[in-house]
Amino acid sequence: MTHVLVSRLDSDGDVLLTGPAIRAVAARAERVTLLCGPRGRAAAELLPGVDELLQFNAPWIDPEPAPVDREAVLELSDRIAQAAPDEAIVFTSFHQSALPTALVLRLAGVPRITAISEDYPGSLLDVRERDPGDVHEVERALGLARAAGYDLPPGNGAQLVVERPRAGENPAGDPPYVVVHPGASVPARAWPAEKSAELVEELARRGRRVVVTGSASERDLTAFVAGDKGLDLGGASDLAALAEVLAAADAIVVGNTGPAHLAAAVGTPVVSLFAPVVPAARWRPWGVPHVLLGDQDAPCRATRARTCPVPGHPCLADVATGEVVAALEHLAPAPLEEVAA
Repeated sequence: MTHVLVSRLDSDGDVLLTGPAIRAVAARAERVTLLCGPRGRAAAELLPGVDELLQFNAPWIDPEPAPVDREAVLELSDRIAQAAPDEAIVFTSFHQSALPTALVLRLAGVPRITAISEDYPGSLLDVRERDPGDVHEVERALGLARAAGYDLPPGNGAQLVVERPRAGENPAGDPPYVVVHPGASVPARAWPAEKSAELVEELARRGRRVVVTGSASERDLTAFVAGDKGLDLGGASDLAALAEVLAAADAIVVGNTGPAHLAAAVGTPVVSLFAPVVPAARWRPWGVPHVLLGDQDAPCRATRARTCPVPGHPCLADVATGEVVAALEHLAPAPLEEVAA
C-alpha cells in the first residue's frame, strides 16, 4: 500500500490550486493525507482524492505567524510518524521555503521527501526540484508531483475540481445573477469598497440581479456594497455553500483571493481585479474564461505587499466601473429578459 502525505500549509486559494496535483498523486497512491493549515482547511475538505487531513499552523508559512512552539512542532512530527506515510511531497509557492516542513517530516521518519528548493537541502530532500520560474501555481504543483512520479492519467484534465456536499442548497436563490465579492485576503488586493458599491448600483440599474458575498468578518463591507440593490450574503455561507452560489452565477467580480479560484473550480467565469503585488502569471484564474483588470505594471508590482505601498492604491482604484461592466458583458452577456427589465 502506498501512502503519500502531501503538504500545502497556506490559504484556501493556494490549496485549491494544488488540487490537480493532489489528484495526480491520488490516481496512483492508495492513500493520500493532506497536511494543511487552518487558513486552508475549508478548501482542503472539498478536494477530491484526499483520504485524511492533518492540520498545523506553520509559523514558517502563516502570514501572521505566532512564535515557534517547540511542543507543537514535536507533536506534529509524532502525528506524522503515527500516520506512517511512505513518502511526502511538500507543495509551496515560490516565496516559501519547503525545508522547515521537510525537517519535520524527516524527524517523523518519512523515508522519501520531494520538494522545490533553491536552497541547499542537505539530507532533507530525496527529490529536489529547482524553481520552474514564472509558471502558474497549478503548473508548478503538477510539475513537482510529476518529479515525484505522479501524473494525471489520460483524460483527467488539469482543471480545478471540488466536491460539492451542499449541491442543491443555494442561499442566493434561483439564477440568473452575478456575484460581486468585494473583500480580499489582504487590503492590497481589494478594489475600493466605493467602487464595488457603484458597480452593484450600475448592474442593478441595468436590470441585473447582484449577489454580494463575503466572510463573517466582512459583514460591514458586504452590507455597504450591497446597499439596497444587491442581495447581501456576507457571513451567510461557508466555503461549501459559497461553491453553490458561484456555480449558479453567470460570472463573479473578485480580486486575487480564494473565491476567484473556487469560482474556477465550479466553472464560473471571472472578472479578476488583480493587483500586481504578486504575478498574475502565477495566480490568475485557471481554466475558465476570465478578464484580468488592473495595472500590472504599477509601482507595487512584485512587492508581495499586504497593504498597498503606493498612495491611492492606483493599480486597482483606477479601474473604472464601466470597465468592469464591459468585462462582465463580454464574459456573460445579460439575458434579453434582464435587459428589458
